[in-house]
Amino acid sequence: MEIAELITPESVIPNLKVTSKKQALQELAKRAAALFDIGERQVFEVLLEREKLGTTGVGNGIAIPHGKLADLGTLYGLFARLERPVDFDSIDERPVDLIFLLLAPENAGAEHLKALSRVSRVLRDKGVCDKLRATDTPEALYSLLTDQTANRAA
Repeated sequence: MEIAELITPESVIPNLKVTSKKQALQELAKRAAALFDIGERQVFEVLLEREKLGTTGVGNGIAIPHGKLADLGTLYGLFARLERPVDFDSIDERPVDLIFLLLAPENAGAEHLKALSRVSRVLRDKGVCDKLRATDTPEALYSLLTDQTANRAA
């Protein structure tokens, strides 16, 4: 599962303006609903339910909120670089400024896990994250996220 199979340049948000975790999830649900033709409220509720199980703030300023929806036919991703970091209840208690939303069909067991693993592996690379934080165009962010040379080194 490659990142390019999950996101498009249109699903990359270079400067998302939010002030809280809840607002970030709401805004991501809104954007996902518009891009993937799914219900905004449904996406938001799935994300909130997942957060109740434990934070998706994985540390180092990164969050990977995710969930499964019955109405989806394939996996979708959405990447946002926040204008300002927000508290995300992260495991390292640091605020989050890079968010990769992952939505999967309800029956996507192994594929969902492979996608989560791939996203996590790419975002664990400090060099990739430093470049993502220094870039503010959707095209450049998309290129950094999908560059296979950089991702294989991760």
